[in-house]
Amino acid sequence: MHLSSLAAAQQDKPGGIAGWAVDLVENLGGPGAGLAIALENLFPPLPSEVILPLTGFAAGQGVLSLASALFWTTLGSVVGAVALYWIGILLGRRRLYAIWAKLPLVKTSDLERTEEWFARHGTKAVFFGRMVPVFRSLISVPAGLERMPLPVFLGLTTLGSLIWNSVLVMAGYLLGDRWELVQGYVGVLSKVVLGAAVVALVAWIVVRLRERRRSGADRS
Repeated sequence: MHLSSLAAAQQDKPGGIAGWAVDLVENLGGPGAGLAIALENLFPPLPSEVILPLTGFAAGQGVLSLASALFWTTLGSVVGAVALYWIGILLGRRRLYAIWAKLPLVKTSDLERTEEWFARHGTKAVFFGRMVPVFRSLISVPAGLERMPLPVFLGLTTLGSLIWNSVLVMAGYLLGDRWELVQGYVGVLSKVVLGAAVVALVAWIVVRLRERRRSGADRS
């Protein structure tokens, strides 16, 4: 079956994310897959759980080789991550602290503790963060802010991205026309990660509001 017709048949909206990714892969081959993943890094709402398995499926259909699929998607991941890394560098710590000081409920000490944590665990965060939905894009910004050496950042990002991409591309390659199963499983993982982040944020806000109330009561 033709790659485009299969992708369209499996989507609620023909011409959606899957159709867009398929068009890039069919028209540009491996570089198209790399471009799709680079954009996915810059715009996390573009789901890698759709683009990567579809690229693997395309490799299974002979649209491109498996080696090309892995090379170009990993290169795309690195390019997108480096763009976010440079955004972190351009933002800079001085601007970050100025913005942070204007935010409600937060303290300078919160940011200082975050920086201390990243100084101790930044390499692990960049490596493993590349395999966590949602955070796989965001982790590049603090790496730039904290001026992680670029060769270290590139090495960790390349290795972490290669592992993540290989799992999803190979899944699409092996599952064939059932590639959409990958989207379902990784989509659940993404929701769990987002849910945990929201719960943590709400808990933090509650604690901070209670601290503020207690501080106000002590002054009175």
